[in-house]
Amino acid sequence: MNDTMRKFGYPGSLVREYQHWVALVRPAQVTLGSLVVAAKGHATAFGQLEPGAYAELANVTADVEGALASLTSYARINYLMLMMVDPHVHFHIFPRYEGERELGGESFPDLGWPGPPDLSSGRTVPMVADRIRNQLIEGWVSHT
Repeated sequence: MNDTMRKFGYPGSLVREYQHWVALVRPAQVTLGSLVVAAKGHATAFGQLEPGAYAELANVTADVEGALASLTSYARINYLMLMMVDPHVHFHIFPRYEGERELGGESFPDLGWPGPPDLSSGRTVPMVADRIRNQLIEGWVSHT
């Protein structure tokens, strides 16, 4: 485990764990189903990952996309690898859609559509984050 995983709520936010990666519900939901996929090691540059991490990433992204399609019926999906504040290798994943999606009585508009995601619009709704996590776990189909 690394500090970046911990910052994004691991293990409480864990949706799925792989040999080299974890899929976590992002605490601040920019769009419904916002996730973080984080490398489990201590690499601080994408090029520092072990070779097996790259191969496994194909399965991780296929799993993520399938699960988020079921949850949100997204039109597009954005992967952002920023690593400016949290240094360990990780991606922010934002399902993108026109309009809004609802879950648990909360509405999640995609305020950046059709442009880049509006990262400032992220909000933390713990009960909804738990519901997102549970629904993703129940519907997760692994490609490994």
